[in-house]
This record gives sequence, structure tokens and C-alpha cells, in this order.
Amino acid sequence: MPFRCLKECHGLPLINGQNCDPYATVSIVGPSRNDQKKTKVKKKTSNPQFNETFYFEVTRSSSYTKKSQFQVEEEDIEKLEVRVDLWNNGNLVQDLFLGEVKIPVKTLGSDSFQAWYLLQPRDNGNKSSKSEDLGSLRLNICYSEDWVLPSEYYAPLRNLLLKSTEVEPVSASTAYILAEVCRDKYDTIIPLVRLLLHHHKLVQFITAVAELELKDTQEANTIFRGNSLVTRCLDEMMKIVGKHYLKVTLKPILDEICENPKPCEIDPLKLKEADTAEIHKENLRTYVDKVFGTIVESSISCPTLMCDVFCTLRSLAAERFPNDPHVQYSAVSSFVFLRFFAVAVVSPHTFHLRPHHPDAQTSRTLTLISKAIQTLGSWGSLSKSKLSSFKETFMCEFFRMFQEEKYTEAVKKFLDEVSSTESKEPNVRSEAVHLKEGEMYKRAQGRTRIGKKNFKKRWFCLTSKELTYHKQQDKEPIYSVPVRNILAVEKLDENSFNKKNMFQVIHVEKTLYVQANNCVEASEWIEALCRATSENTAGCTPCTAGVPADIQIEIDGDRETERIYSLFAVNMPKLLKMQEACGSIAVYQGPRKEPDDYSNFTIEDSVATFQTLQQIISVVEKLSEHHDRYRKKRSSSAKYGSEENPIVGKIS
Repeated sequence: MPFRCLKECHGLPLINGQNCDPYATVSIVGPSRNDQKKTKVKKKTSNPQFNETFYFEVTRSSSYTKKSQFQVEEEDIEKLEVRVDLWNNGNLVQDLFLGEVKIPVKTLGSDSFQAWYLLQPRDNGNKSSKSEDLGSLRLNICYSEDWVLPSEYYAPLRNLLLKSTEVEPVSASTAYILAEVCRDKYDTIIPLVRLLLHHHKLVQFITAVAELELKDTQEANTIFRGNSLVTRCLDEMMKIVGKHYLKVTLKPILDEICENPKPCEIDPLKLKEADTAEIHKENLRTYVDKVFGTIVESSISCPTLMCDVFCTLRSLAAERFPNDPHVQYSAVSSFVFLRFFAVAVVSPHTFHLRPHHPDAQTSRTLTLISKAIQTLGSWGSLSKSKLSSFKETFMCEFFRMFQEEKYTEAVKKFLDEVSSTESKEPNVRSEAVHLKEGEMYKRAQGRTRIGKKNFKKRWFCLTSKELTYHKQQDKEPIYSVPVRNILAVEKLDENSFNKKNMFQVIHVEKTLYVQANNCVEASEWIEALCRATSENTAGCTPCTAGVPADIQIEIDGDRETERIYSLFAVNMPKLLKMQEACGSIAVYQGPRKEPDDYSNFTIEDSVATFQTLQQIISVVEKLSEHHDRYRKKRSSSAKYGSEENPIVGKIS
């Protein structure tokens, strides 16, 4: 059930005789939940026009059997409430509370509505403020519920969506058309990405739409910079699969910054008389170095799916701009630095790294850190001065402290590790074991990249000095790992690769994944490797804190397909309009009726797009019939006076 609101305020109180700098926080609050989002600050006004959309998702207890890793939990709808708090931005002093509105979720109907609310004192118990003095707030609330039918009803629509990766051109596919007719970022991308991710089709779809976008990209320095279907899919994918990655990389340093903040303001116009600019600059540099160092050393924790996508984008970019040596890196850095790490730094609460948005001073510090991280990670500016990316003179001066080759090399090394297109040592699957005088042999198959079914047979040998593998028994090794370089040996969860008896060997260069033939052999391998690395104190320390390297996301595919059906059903007029445009183009191949009939749609192949639209309309209409029958049956069979069939009117 999504909830969203747009808002404006009227008559906010003056602060020290002047108009305030208001912003709002919008939260959905319950016994075990407090998700909070924040608007932009509006300057010097008592009547701010926010006009911002926020999206929250709540789930009835019958919808999921256990907690999901993308923050969809079993919840008691009766105990949830929407809360909007108005604040005056204190600009480095404590923000001033202006008033609040609380709305129980259970009172929201299934239709959208607009209403004005008087802002109330905090907890409605502050006697020093009168509600009529606090101003008013207008909300436009849209609350909808999904009724999920049995799985077999969704098979036709689900198949259309999953076959999108096979349709040529991809702009004629069901998934692409969904994004064309539904422009809202949250409504469309979330269920689409989840469904494709659940069925292991996301990488293929992103590859196809990235190829389409690159055809229209004329300059290498603008690659993947817009708010396109590719970037929106990547943003949502990284939020879902990168949650644990951010937790193990950024959360410790962000906790340090937020809980024990040091002054870091370096803008001369915002410094106070008692502030020491050099101390602030050194504090900020320390924070930037810590965050940057954590990021560039984190490639081993980067989720497999993200690595696969980065690898694909890198290859496509290099192919599109073969004469630009930097584009293969900027294509990746534009996501991993600019749209992932930098965004998580400046808004840690939106990635569930912090429970609430930070205070004004901490928020300012995080903004400065984020700006520096974006520039340090921006490979698009390597051929020119990085200082040109800063508009503020003080940031240019600060960034001169980072004009060293080591930072550039660290970024390059990190990007190579998370997106390399070269085949590295195979990830291995063992088939047999044979022991000889202190040596352990295993016949194995290997894969060039996690998740790809490309196996090669290998023989493995472990001695007291090194671990090697060979193409054939008794042949020279094709790769070796010194035992002293092994950092950790750890058993993996079965869900890591959907395979049993998996474990990983992490060393200073790369990671080796092994699947033993059975649990006994897996134990033998782990014991032997731990024994061999006993002099290394980190040798057998768990390295993933109980979370598998390739995180599995629990997604209800039927629920996501129902959401997509609802979007198609609401946008049926646009589907019909697009179908009409395709028919006109295909039949007449001449001047079209009106530009507005087609100008908003991407139609590369009118015949293929028309055929897909026919299929979409047919399956959506069929699903609508099933929903209508279910509603009639539910209405007639539900007990009068129950939640499903409540009593209308008063009881005399």
C-alpha cells in the first residue's frame, strides 16, 4: 500500500520578527517503524510551496511471512500514523520546531484527497503555543491497497514482463512501455526492478536499455548523467542490493560523524568570529580521507549483482566511445560514487544508515564530504582540472589538498575491482578429493564470474605454502595464492549462489569461491585452509557478519506483478493513445495527426510496439475481469459488519 503527499503551508509564524526558513519532515511511524524523509528548505517565507512527493510502503501482516531485506515488514496498519513536522532551518544553530500534523493511516480512504490542517503544538500538549498561531498545512494524500490474486492469474502479465529482455528493440517491450506510460519514478521503477531482480532478469534488461540510451549519447562526459530509465533502475537496484554493502562500509564512519561531530564549516561567509578556519579544514579533510579510504578499500564487499552491472556498463561505454580512455571508468563512477556513496553520505537516513535526518550542522558537514567524494570519484574530469567541478571558491581551495596521484590511482584500482571485464581466477566447484602427503587435490569446475554458468574443470592443490590450481593433474599451475596472503576462510550460506556446501577464500588480490561435493569435503577444505593459515590472525575470522556475499532478496513476485497491473490499468488511456500512434505510423508512414499523440513516446518499431501493446491491453483487461469477479464474490460472501463488509449508516 503506497502513501504519498504533496504539501504547502500558509501563515507560518515569524522568527525574531522575520520570515522563517521552513522545511518539513514527513514520517510514517509505528511501534517498530520510524521512516522519515525531508523536504528542501525554503528561504525567507511564511507561505512555502513545497510540492514534493514522498512514497512510503506498508504491508499487512498477511502479505509477507517474514521480514524482507528491502524494508517491507509485517505491520499492524491500525497502529501506524503519518506525521508531518515543520521546522525552521537554524543554519548551524539548533532547528526550531514550528508545528506538526498527525494522521492515523487507518483513517485514510482508498481515494486521494486534499485537505488543510491546522498545525498543532508538539504532542498537542505545549500550553505555550496556540494552534491558530502556528499556521496551516495542505496535504494531498493518495493511499491505495493492493489485492493480490492467486499466482496463476498473473502468469500472462508476468511472462510479458520477463520476456522484455528478449524483445528487439527493447523500446517495444512490456517493461519499457510501462516506464513510458507511467512517468512517476516511485510508482513504476520499484515493482519493475523487484520483479526483474526476483527472476534474475534485471542485468539483461539494464543492458538492453543502456545500449538504447548510449545510441543517443553524443558526448562521453554526459554518459548516464540524466534521470533516465537506466539511471532510475540502477538507483533502485543499488538501494535494494547495496543495503548491506553500505552498512559495512559507511555506517561506522557516519555514526562517528553524527554522534561526535567536529566543526567542519570552511565557507568564510558562514564562519563565526570564534571559529578557526584551519582547524575546520583539517577536521573536514580527516573525515573525507576516512570516507574515501573506506570506499576504495571496499570492493571485496560489493554485491555480485552490482559488479555484473558495472562490468556491463563499462563494456558498453568503451564500445560506444572507443577513443576516450576514461569513459569506461566514468560510466561506472557516475553510479557508484555520484549516485550511490555520495547520496548515502549526504542522506544517511534515506538508506537506513541513521534513524533520523541529521541536525543542521552535521548535515552541512555531510554535504561538504559528499561534494569532495563526488569529485574524487569523478573520472569524467581526469583530462581537465578537477577544481572546475566546484562552483565555490572555498571548495576549490580545500580540494587542492587532494591533488595527489595516490587518490586517482586508488579510484582507478577500486573501479577496476568492481567492474573489470577481464577474466580472473575461476570461482570453483569441486567434484572429487584426493589426499597426498600434506597435499589436498580437488578436481573442479570454475566460473569466470559469479552468477554465470561457464564452468571449467580444474585440479586444486593446497600445501603449507600455497594454494594452486591446474588445468590438468600433475601439470604446471595456472594460478597460485600464497598462504600468507589468505585473509579469511568462511563457509557461505546456501542462498549465496543457490548452491550447497559453498565457502570462500579471501586473499589480498581476489576472492576464491569453492563448492565442495558434500558437507564433509567442505569441512575438510575449511579445516585444512584454516590450519595452513594459522599463523595469520585473520585467517579464519568470519568476514561477512553472517550475511552471504551474494545477498538474496525476499520478494513477493505476485505482489509486484499486481502493482504493475494496477499501473497499467490506471494508465489504460495512455496505452490506447500509444497504440493509436503506432497504428498511424505503421499504416500511413506520413504526417501524423497531432504531435501530442506520439511525441511523448519512444516508438522505434511501430509494428513490434503495436503488437506488444495489444498483448498488454488484453492481459490487463483479463486481470480486471478477475478482480471484478473477486470483488463481487467478496462483497456477497463477507459477513455483514465485518472489516470486509462494514455496516453503512447508524445503528438505531
